[in-house]
Amino acid sequence: MSLIASDHFRIVVGLGKSGMSLVRFLAQRGVSFAVADTRENPPELATLRRDYPQVEVRCGELDVEFLCRADELYVSPGLALATPALQAAAARGVKLSGDIDLFARNAKAPIVAISGSNAKSTVTTLVGEMAAAAGKRVAVGGNLGTPALDLLSDDIELYVMELSSFQLETTNQLGAEVATVLNVSEDHMDRYSGLPAYHLAKHRIFRGARQVVVNRQDALTRPLMSEGQPCWTFGLSAPDFKAFGLREENGEKYLAFEFQNLMPVRELKVRGAHNQANALAALALGHAVGLPFDAMLASLRNFTGLEHRCQWVRELDGVSYYNDSKATNVGAALAAIEGLGMDMDGKLILIAGGDGKGADFSGLRDSVAKHCRAAVLIGRDAGLIADALGDAVPQVRAGSLDEAIALSRSLAQPGDAVLLSPACASFDMFKNYEERGQLFARAVEVLA
Repeated sequence: MSLIASDHFRIVVGLGKSGMSLVRFLAQRGVSFAVADTRENPPELATLRRDYPQVEVRCGELDVEFLCRADELYVSPGLALATPALQAAAARGVKLSGDIDLFARNAKAPIVAISGSNAKSTVTTLVGEMAAAAGKRVAVGGNLGTPALDLLSDDIELYVMELSSFQLETTNQLGAEVATVLNVSEDHMDRYSGLPAYHLAKHRIFRGARQVVVNRQDALTRPLMSEGQPCWTFGLSAPDFKAFGLREENGEKYLAFEFQNLMPVRELKVRGAHNQANALAALALGHAVGLPFDAMLASLRNFTGLEHRCQWVRELDGVSYYNDSKATNVGAALAAIEGLGMDMDGKLILIAGGDGKGADFSGLRDSVAKHCRAAVLIGRDAGLIADALGDAVPQVRAGSLDEAIALSRSLAQPGDAVLLSPACASFDMFKNYEERGQLFARAVEVLA
């Protein structure tokens, strides 16, 4: 039985991937609804008109009177709640909600909920693979891959959900079995008034959570907790009670839980301290929902990383090339620079730049000074990054990605690595971060 009143009128606002999943969900349950989108030709409009010709759809500027016909608006994550028409509807008593809220009301299996400025896709994928290795019927999605509502099934034993701050803005009570915010650093400052507002949005993931997982090295990940609420931690320091971390024994570094060594770090196929932290976070989340260590560790040994996330492309003339195009904010770039920098003998040639989304790049300076030989800067906000880095390292500008790769190759020495970790969105030069990463990998693969 669906937990949704069918006698009320709803409007789906935003006809992208999640909007279309809402359309399917509501139509299957016989709920009365319409669709609105600020764009004249939204991505799923043709599909909607073909499959649901009876559904009213309005494109273009949002009409407040139309929105106020609804009891509830399901707002796309891509549309800011501060949009005047939405605020006007809310002021007149219309409830603002989203697909994750609806998913949470209808999910019958426990939810592992994962957010963070960086690494959430990697950790979500890892926990999903761990659950599958343990023999669980698991569904993985949300902000990653399949929209949440398309995952709903009575057969599922565990949901593993990646959730963005945009999705969480409209999530009022998630009620996850275990929830985490992996890390918090400036992102989407073109949408939020500042870091506190972004932080508040992220922390909505903890509403109704039965257990929490906290990053010991990031105080902004720790929520206000009720007394007795189970809390597990992860970090790169030695762990103690209810904690996952790193231990060293006879010169060998281990992933560890409390006072027990689990596996040598060298058995991980993914490189860098940040990937060790990701592995520990996944172990903490899996342990919280009762996954056995043997299945989780087997998954870690097999995991080769996600495309565009510090992905090794090739080695040429003693220099490794890494595609970290998914680093669309400063925090993600820092994780890659520090993670790889701490894990190699040589230096990094950093390729960075693009659309900075209003971010402050000054946080890059110290890590770049410590781990990089040079910075090759591209894209619209190259000048802002150059100013923020100052004299930390030698800088060069490139007019294209191909030129940036050629310059990086000439600057690198044997034992170094060339790292595409832009700290910026890609929209000034590319369709998306995937295209940016694919073009980088393709160009590097054909280097003679």
